[in-house]
Amino acid sequence: MAENEAQGDAAAAPQQPPQIQMRVLTQFIRDMSFENVMAQRGATGEVQPDVSVQVSLDAKKRSADNQFEVSIKLNINSKAKGMDDVLFVLELDYCGIFHVEGVPNEQLHPFLLIECPRMLFPFLRRIVSDVTRDGGYPPLNLDSIDFMALYRAELSRQQAAAQAQKEKQADA
Repeated sequence: MAENEAQGDAAAAPQQPPQIQMRVLTQFIRDMSFENVMAQRGATGEVQPDVSVQVSLDAKKRSADNQFEVSIKLNINSKAKGMDDVLFVLELDYCGIFHVEGVPNEQLHPFLLIECPRMLFPFLRRIVSDVTRDGGYPPLNLDSIDFMALYRAELSRQQAAAQAQKEKQADA
C-alpha cells in the first residue's frame, strides 16, 4: 500500500518544465572590413567623431541536432562632427555556433535572437574596440545593445510590412 501512495504522490506532482541548456560551441568572424577613409585622404589633426551603429541579427538551424548559427552584423560609420567627412567604416559579421536544448519551439526564435547575441556581445565589443584602436582612432567601446528591444522592433517592422502588403493586395 505504501508503494501505491508513493506512485500517487508522484503523479500528482506538477510537471517540471524542461531544463534549458545552452552552450557556445564556437564563435568566429565570418567577414570584416575596416576602411580608414581619413588616413587614405592623408588628413591629419584632431576631429570629433560622430558614430552611427546599425545592427542586424540572423539565426539558422544547422544540420546537427540542437545546433544553431547566430550572426550579429554591424555596420559602423564614423563621420567628423559638423562635417560630412567619413573617418572610417567598419563592417563586421560575427557568428556563434550554439547547442540549445529544452527551449519550446514557440520560444526558440526569440531565444536565438535575444539570448545568444547577449552571449556573443562582449567578444564583439572587444573586436570593435581593438580594430578601431589599431586603425588609429580612440577605441570605440560600443554601448550595450538591448537585443530584446531590437527583436521587438523587427517583429513590428515585419507586421507593418505584412499589413501594407495585405492593403496593397486588397486595393488591387
